Amino acid sequence: MKIAYIALLIVLTIFFCGIRIVRPTHRGLIERLGKYHRFAVPGFHWIFPIIENLYSVNITEQMVDAEPQEIITNDNLNARVDAQVYFKVKDDETSVKSSQYGVNNYQWQIVNLARTTLRNIIGTLTLKSANSERGKINQELHRTLCEETQHWGIDIVRTELKEIDPPKDVQETMNKVVKAENEKIAAIDFATATETAADGQKRAEIKKAEGIKQAKILAAEGESEAIRLVNEAANKYFIGNAQLLRRLEAMEKSLEHNAKIVVPTGSEVVNVISDMAGMPPILPGKK
Repeated sequence: MKIAYIALLIVLTIFFCGIRIVRPTHRGLIERLGKYHRFAVPGFHWIFPIIENLYSVNITEQMVDAEPQEIITNDNLNARVDAQVYFKVKDDETSVKSSQYGVNNYQWQIVNLARTTLRNIIGTLTLKSANSERGKINQELHRTLCEETQHWGIDIVRTELKEIDPPKDVQETMNKVVKAENEKIAAIDFATATETAADGQKRAEIKKAEGIKQAKILAAEGESEAIRLVNEAANKYFIGNAQLLRRLEAMEKSLEHNAKIVVPTGSEVVNVISDMAGMPPILPGKK
């Protein structure tokens, strides 16, 4: 009886020691006596203790830092470069096996491969172009890593270039250059705006002068037309008695204030006065 309890206790101990739980974020590789035996998906698994081992592999997206390094650019300047690589192990059995059996410590390998690739890329660029073409550097780094790791069972999700920092003295010089360029652009914009405003004012003055000129022309044409119409009306209607009446009115206004008027002999005014007195008109040359 006692042997039966001991045997049961041993069986239970072995059973509980062999229980393994695989989380949804992992996949498992079960080896028996050092040889791959089967694939473990998320859930409950039982293995023979000592004889079998389960190695859990994380399949979620992970990030490794390529670590800052000094790289000499094509214009012989030292640049401090750092990048991050995001990757994940594919969740199928072949990929999980490749990540464990096809490469030794894939995270460390990715870091070194990224550092080497960055040196090769940035070494062909000037410091200025490297800073202005970060997108192209990221694309080239991502493409190279995907090609080199395609048999590792992993997927390179994306790469991000964190920094490309030049030496301090070079950075200060670059800042001064950028400041000078910005001031130059601002001065050009101000000059252009001033020139545009002056040009607009000039056009406005020209338009104003043209308007005044046109107004004067129209006014002169109007006065000329009025004079012409008055002259035509006078020639047509201001004859005979009407002319005599106009002469009398002019004479009456002239004598209102007892003004002395010198009338030349033979003028029309003398004839008007003669007409008023019932006398015959004085002909020129007679006194």
